[in-house]
Formats: sequence, structure tokens, C-alpha cells
Amino acid sequence: MHPDVQRNMPGICPECGMNLIPAKQNAGKNRARRGTKTFAHAKRAWSGSPSAGAMDRHAGHSTAMFFRKFWISLALTIPVVIYADVIENIFAWSPPEFPGSEYMPLAFGSIVYFYGGMVFLAGAWREMRARLPGMMTLIGIAISAAYFWSIYAVFAGTEALFWELTTLITIMLLGHWLEMRAVSGAQGALKELSKLLPDTAEILRNGKTATISLSELRENDTVLVRPGSKIPADGNIIEGESDVNESMVTGESKPVSKKDGDAVIAGTINGGGALKIRVTNIGEKTFLAGVMRLVAEAQASKSRLQILSDRAALYLTVVAVSGGIVTLIAWLAAGSGAGFAMARLVAVLVIACPHALGLAVPLVASISTTKAAQNGFLIKQRLALEAARTIDTVLFDKTGTLTKGEFGVVEIWNTGTHTKDEVLETAASLDALSEHPIAKAVVAKAKERGLSLNEPKKFEAVTGVGVRAFIEGKEVVVGGPALLDSRGIRVPAELSKHIHDAGQKGQTVIYVVNDRELIGALALADIIREESRDAVRALKRLGIRTTMITGDSEDVAAWVSQELGIDEYFARVLPHQKSEKVKELQDRGLKVAMVGDGINDAPALTQADLGIAIGAGTNVAIESAGIILVRNDPRDIEKIIRLSSMTYAKMIQNLFWATGYNIVALPLAAGVLAFRGILLQPALAAVFMSLSTVIVAINALLLKKKTLG
Repeated sequence: MHPDVQRNMPGICPECGMNLIPAKQNAGKNRARRGTKTFAHAKRAWSGSPSAGAMDRHAGHSTAMFFRKFWISLALTIPVVIYADVIENIFAWSPPEFPGSEYMPLAFGSIVYFYGGMVFLAGAWREMRARLPGMMTLIGIAISAAYFWSIYAVFAGTEALFWELTTLITIMLLGHWLEMRAVSGAQGALKELSKLLPDTAEILRNGKTATISLSELRENDTVLVRPGSKIPADGNIIEGESDVNESMVTGESKPVSKKDGDAVIAGTINGGGALKIRVTNIGEKTFLAGVMRLVAEAQASKSRLQILSDRAALYLTVVAVSGGIVTLIAWLAAGSGAGFAMARLVAVLVIACPHALGLAVPLVASISTTKAAQNGFLIKQRLALEAARTIDTVLFDKTGTLTKGEFGVVEIWNTGTHTKDEVLETAASLDALSEHPIAKAVVAKAKERGLSLNEPKKFEAVTGVGVRAFIEGKEVVVGGPALLDSRGIRVPAELSKHIHDAGQKGQTVIYVVNDRELIGALALADIIREESRDAVRALKRLGIRTTMITGDSEDVAAWVSQELGIDEYFARVLPHQKSEKVKELQDRGLKVAMVGDGINDAPALTQADLGIAIGAGTNVAIESAGIILVRNDPRDIEKIIRLSSMTYAKMIQNLFWATGYNIVALPLAAGVLAFRGILLQPALAAVFMSLSTVIVAINALLLKKKTLG
């Protein structure tokens, strides 16, 4: 149908939605020079490659081409129908005769066959050459049988099928135009992603601005992004502050505040402030290119339902050809006219075209892939999304998934007349000079509270104790329990109880001593993501169990599980044991989704029924997962499960619409009720076949309007 559409992997045509077929390799210079086009190069100008240029627009094979062929074929079909016997039989009226009028249907019918029908004949030839007979094969056989029989009939003086032939081709052209219009709305996730990029970038060189095309953009260039403009490449902000709309690539609905040093993503939209950005990635290295690559892989991969529908489409083609031949022989054996028998053959072939069946699942898959990307997660494998609806247990890796994987101050205790702010301010004044993760967490908390820090003198790190310095002439020491032992300081009873409780939760406690007096203490722990609480609650509402796995101690695991309401946890699990815990849950008959982000999570992600990787995790973890959470937000797991259920339901509905009508239409096309005067003419068969395809496409489009919560 569209020979200019080429891919380096299986999939469906972005123009008409039909399955792509293997192309016969040719060593010719033109083909070698042209190379294989992939959707990843839909905007090659962006990649900065020497071969930059827009992808072919399938010249001559567009929706406009079908529309044009339809109108020309219709103009030729009308006189053919007027001069057909069917008009005289129905209306008891004959059109005026003129010299050669008896050959007019032959002339016009031939033009319609070769002009309007050639696109179907060419498609049939490609299918047969690839040994993958399908819709085009059936249409090609049907119109060729009708045409060549009619040629014979004209000179043999018997009943021709020119009016059936021309109406069939005309309706097929109209139907395919309507189908392509509907399919174009359902297909095209990658086209939409490629449109996110601007065509040009404004760069700063030698203190002056210049506008260049994206093909000229290079790494380390400095680009100026004005308010409301699209960001042309991945990079880091070197000057300016603004809110950036990242919803189109991460699913985050709220604008994200950006300042110096923050990373930005190509294709996102700048808010109200001007930004200067140092380009770090272009072309295939960018985040958007990675998203496009994953979406392409997902669309090329197949779910079990799609594999089933593809097989059914092949079987339906075989049934149609066999049924058509049997129908032809049966009517000839019954003594019917050859013209009537040929009309039944054509009707059977047309009504059984598996076009709708071939589109039923891929269209829904394409829309669900796009919808996933719009909601903050990427589908790498279709089977992964299909498995999500059957999941009954979600196993979370703790660090980096349920927690941030970084220390944070969770409690501050003071003694005597000292205040909590005084304790935090004193500790942060010393820790500001330390690179230790705990010290950084204390300083971050002080900044969060807006405290002003004092400048310490004679700062030094004391091995095994902590850090020491002088503030306003007084010795200040911040450290762990060894600090108290070295100074002979006792902890007050009330504070001792708090510290004991913190230890039970696996929290780290540091003490603050000013001039040999304990003024307070701070408890730090791996910070639990607030969104983790919502995620666990949402999964429980869906009736899904939540479990957690961690290498931390029993105390830490118990505390996090209790805080989040986790049903079950596994503590002190070594990296190589994580996949064993997944298998242990599976051995109980549970369908397990594993959520993780680290290298040591990769075996568990692979072992699980569904592997979900946190997007900020390592490449190894991402490669081992079927679905990736771009926003690192565990709340998106609920959306995955909801989308899986919606997608499956739409696929089942489409399979019904694609095949259900054949149960009634095929026998009618074969003429089983001909004795009652009920016949399905080839043209009407074409209407039903096209209508089923349009219904399938529209039903798939309805998935776009569904919300995932």
C-alpha cells in the first residue's frame, strides 16, 4: 500500500495501519544509498547528522491520493451502473442507446480497474511475493476475477460484472480513505513526539545571538531560550530561573521550577523566565530520543492478543479463498449462471478481508503506548503491559524507590533552655564544612528552616568521634555516641527514651555538644517519599498486596513498612538473593511486579512477572524492565494497572467488531439465503468490510479520552 514506508523492525504502517511485511533486499545502488528509514529519524535534522533531512511523505500514497482516485472512479462508475441491467430490472427504465454504448461499461470498467484498482493489485503482489497473503490479496483476487470474467462475458454474450466491479473498487477506495483518516488519529505516537522539537535554536556566540537549524546545533553550545519557547536540546541551565512545562515528556502536570545548574529536557516548554542553557546531549543521546526509541520498540513488540489476531487474520485469508472457491463451484454445480457464481465468489472474498482484524489490536496498542508516555511511564514490551492487569502483588525495593536513598533530618531534640533551632543551627555551622552525607542532610535542614549559620574556627574532623570547631570562642563538637563517651557526658532520661525509640526504627542519631554541655540531638533516616504513601494506599484500593525488599536491618525494614502500611517485608536481603525472594512469592501462586532502580535489582526485575524500573535508575535496571517510570513516582504503578485493564478491554471489543459481523455476513455473501431473495452484493460487502474497520479505529480512539486517575 505504501512502499516508501520502511522500518528496521516489524510493526504497522503509520499511514494506513496495516501490518508491514518483510521487504525483499536489493543490492542496487539506489536502495543502498537510500538506506532503511526508521521512525527514530522522523526529524533527522535534529540529530545533526550529515544526512539531515525530512522523512519522505510517501509521495503518491497518501489519504489525498485515495480521495482523488475515489472521485474519478465514482465519475466513471455512475454511467456504468446506469447502463447496467440492474437499473432496468429495478426501475423498468432503459437509458438511451448510442453507437458503441454496449462497450462503454468495458471501457470505463477497464479504466476503473487499472487506475482505481492498481493500488490494491500492487499491494496484493507485494503480499504474495512476501508469502504473507492478506487484505490486498483478497481484494486483488476479487476485482481481478470480476474484471477478467467480464472481459470474457462481453465477447461471449453472457452476463458481465462491470457494475459490481466498478462500485466495488469505488467503495473500497472511499472506505480506505475513511479508514486512513480514522487510523491517522489512532496511530502516530512517534510523529507527535518528534513534533515536540522546535525547528531552530537561538545560540550565543561571541556575545551575539544567532538563529540556526537544529542540524547545526552541537554539544557545549550555549542556547538562549526565551519565555514561552521550546527547549531545543538536553542541557544544564547556566543562567536564569523559570518554570518549565515537562508534562509532554514526563507526565508531570505542574510546571517544574528550574534554576542554575538544573537539567532541562529537549522538547519541554519554558515558562516566564529567559534561560541560558549549555547543551549536553543532541540527537540520539537526548532523553526524547530515548523515549522515541522505547515507544518504537513497544509498538514493534506484540502482545499475546496481537499474536492471536495476526494468526486469525492469516487463517481468515485462507478461509476466504477456500470459501470463495467452494462457493463458486457449488453455484456452478447447482446450475446457476457463471456471472451469478462469480458475483458470489467476489462477495465472499471482499467480506472476509481481514483488514479490521489486523488493525484491531495494533491500533489500541499504539494509543496505549502514547497514553503511557503522556502519564509518566514508558512501555518497553507489550507483554509487560498485558501482564500488569493480572498482578496481585507489588514488590518494592526500598532504597531509591520507596525512599529517596538519601539522609534527611526526621527529629530534633533539645535539652534545658536550648531551642531546637539552636541545636540545628549549631550542628549545621560545623557540618557546612563536611562532605559527609549526614552533614549535608543537617545543612539542608537548616537552610530549609531559614537559619543563619555561624563561621566555625579551627575546624577539624576527629576520627571515630565526629567534627570539632570553635564558635564564638566555645568548643563545639558534633558526632555519634563515641562523642559522649569521649567527653564523659550522660544523656538525660527523657532524651534517652527518644534515642532508644529512634534506634528501634533504624535511625541514625548524632549529638551536639557546646562547651562540654549536651544541648540536643538529631535523628536522621533515609527519607520516605510522600508519594510512596499514596502509592501503597492506591494499590490497596485495587486489592493488590504490597511487599518490600531491602538489605537494611530488621529494625529499618519494620519501621518503613509500618510507616507506609506495607503488608510484608524482607530484610537483610543480599543483592543476589532478591530474585530468590521474587521466586518465593511466585511459588505461593502470586503474580509479582518488581519495582527497583539498581544494578542489583536487575535479576529480580527479570524474574518477576512484571519488571518496573525507576527512570533515574541505572541503565542495567532499565534494560531489565518491561516498563519504566520516567518521573520516579511510585504512584504511577496504579496507572500502569489501570491502563493495562483498559487496553485489554479495548482489544477484546475490537476483536469482536472485527470478526463478529463475519458470522452473519459470510453466509449471506455465499448466498445461503438466495432462495429467499436475500443476497449480499459485492459492493455492499465492501461497505460492511470498510465499516467494520472504521468502527475498530473509532473504538480504539475512545481510549484516548480515558483518564488513568
